[in-house]
Amino acid sequence: MELFSQENVLDQIIRDHGFSGSIFVKKGEKEYNQASGYANRVEERLNKVNTRFGIASGSKLFTAIGIAQLVEKERLSFETKLSDCLNVAFPHFHENITIHQLLTHTSGIPDYFDEDVMEDFEDLWKKTPMYLLKSLQHFLPLFQYDEMVARPGEAFHYNNAGYIVLGLIIEQQTGMSFQRYIEENIFKPAGMNDSGYFSLDRLPQNTALGYMDEDDGSWRTNTYAIPIVGGSDGGAYVTAPDMVKFWEALNDFRLLSKRSLGRLLTPHVDVKEGVSYGYGMWMNTRNKRIVKYHVMGYDPGVSFHSAYYPDNGCKLAIPSNHSDGAYRVMKEMEEVLHLIDT
Repeated sequence: MELFSQENVLDQIIRDHGFSGSIFVKKGEKEYNQASGYANRVEERLNKVNTRFGIASGSKLFTAIGIAQLVEKERLSFETKLSDCLNVAFPHFHENITIHQLLTHTSGIPDYFDEDVMEDFEDLWKKTPMYLLKSLQHFLPLFQYDEMVARPGEAFHYNNAGYIVLGLIIEQQTGMSFQRYIEENIFKPAGMNDSGYFSLDRLPQNTALGYMDEDDGSWRTNTYAIPIVGGSDGGAYVTAPDMVKFWEALNDFRLLSKRSLGRLLTPHVDVKEGVSYGYGMWMNTRNKRIVKYHVMGYDPGVSFHSAYYPDNGCKLAIPSNHSDGAYRVMKEMEEVLHLIDT
């Protein structure tokens, strides 16, 4: 089937799921884009294809690339120990934790939000108000003095705190705030002119508010449900077209050299059958062949999926300002567009 020859089918998928967000798919010079739902429900302001959306953990890949850029500059290596590149005291952390382990969620350090223990992300802010988390340093009290949960390199355990630590390493090694470093060294060279790290109380024009639906049929925004500004573990704002530009810049070696990109795209950890993790991104394999590189992000009022399919060169971005929806739309689009061969 010729890609995008069934735009009516794709439009119907969006309607069937009541999707709220933006979609951008590109293969070669061919594009499909669509937007649905409200960026602001009170004012009935519609989402547009170029509306900015929060992407939660989808932005961990930016952190991984930032670290890889420092490796290219020989400021550190992937095997550098945490204690040798960051002047922060972690009294109970193992002395042999490496940057590689932090990138691959195998460091064994405690997390400030352990998804296997806590179900509700909002529970974090009962003791630590989200509006106080204005820098990466402000996250440290949430895990800095806790005990290790596993030995370094022992097992994969998805870990947000590990990426906070990586962001602190970037700040110490560059003298820049993490957010400014990513904007200057990833967003700008990729042409992601509408993307950035924005404070919830100062969102720029054309940014979608995140919404959570309650059991009684009411809804509320995620203003008090997520940190006030995104950081190295998540929380950037991007547009769907900008995210496709990102994949293009990555593949064109505008962000990393061929050697560094190869390291980033290597499946370093087998998470489960057919699913591996590299540096900041997931990989799906079939018959020992990688068929999909992708990132995802979920926060209250946020769901996000974006992928690159190496077999056909297709890039896809689906940000949503609702707590779910992006995954279901992505899976159906993959089927209709035959993005992954069986």
